[in-house]
Amino acid sequence: MIALSTGSLFNYGTARVARLAAAAGFDGLEIMVDDRWDTRDAAYLSEVARAAAIPIVSLHAPFRPGTEGWGGDEVVRLTRTVDLARAVGARTVVAHPPVRYHWLSIRYPPFVNISALTPLRRRSRYGRWLTKELPAYHTQAGITIAVENMPRHRLGAHMINLFDLNEVRELRHLAALTLDTTHLGTWDVDLLDTYEALADRVVHVHLSNYHGRQHRLPQDGRLALGPFLSALRRRRFGGTIVVELDPESSGAGDDRRVQERLTRAAVFCREHFA
Repeated sequence: MIALSTGSLFNYGTARVARLAAAAGFDGLEIMVDDRWDTRDAAYLSEVARAAAIPIVSLHAPFRPGTEGWGGDEVVRLTRTVDLARAVGARTVVAHPPVRYHWLSIRYPPFVNISALTPLRRRSRYGRWLTKELPAYHTQAGITIAVENMPRHRLGAHMINLFDLNEVRELRHLAALTLDTTHLGTWDVDLLDTYEALADRVVHVHLSNYHGRQHRLPQDGRLALGPFLSALRRRRFGGTIVVELDPESSGAGDDRRVQERLTRAAVFCREHFA
């Protein structure tokens, strides 16, 4: 199944993105849950899917702390997203791994303001929940929670990993993964080799290219996404391939351009996967 993430046009309304995705030929929709009620009201989302004739196949749990009206820590936000997925008929929830650092800010008004990233001394409650409690919760919930690999950032000659559970050796210990291709592009590793190392855990894919900037169109970047989709096909991948762009790559602001680019992205996926 080839789906579109609403995050590709997060500055559009959910109903508008659903109509554009259906017209471009996508099989389904992944909802990026954020602070807008249009992304987390089950009755509204079900009506959007019905009106556009496109099913909601997955949800992306909110990843910003303090999401208004959603509340709670990462575990609470994730379990609430699972409840929402069950209500709209989605089968997969995408979750970010926990951050490895927190932001420390010291202020001495009026002139001194010192801010820095400070490493956490031990694994967070959310990290412990993902490694110890998630397998049992999977069985109870009946929804697949697929943890996503996250980008890395270059600081001079060094590569900085801001997330816990974001190394291949750690990801292999999780039950289900979302493989994000553009995030892997920031790791400076071989996409196909990394997929082969994680293939028995990958149940969901976020597909976009990378050329120094993330979330480019599938055919616009240095990642070998055609061979990657062919590798998925050879392994009889049974999950969902979700095209996840950013609004600029999607052509936001000109719906004719959006339609043309989304259609090309869907065709690219089918040419190499189907």
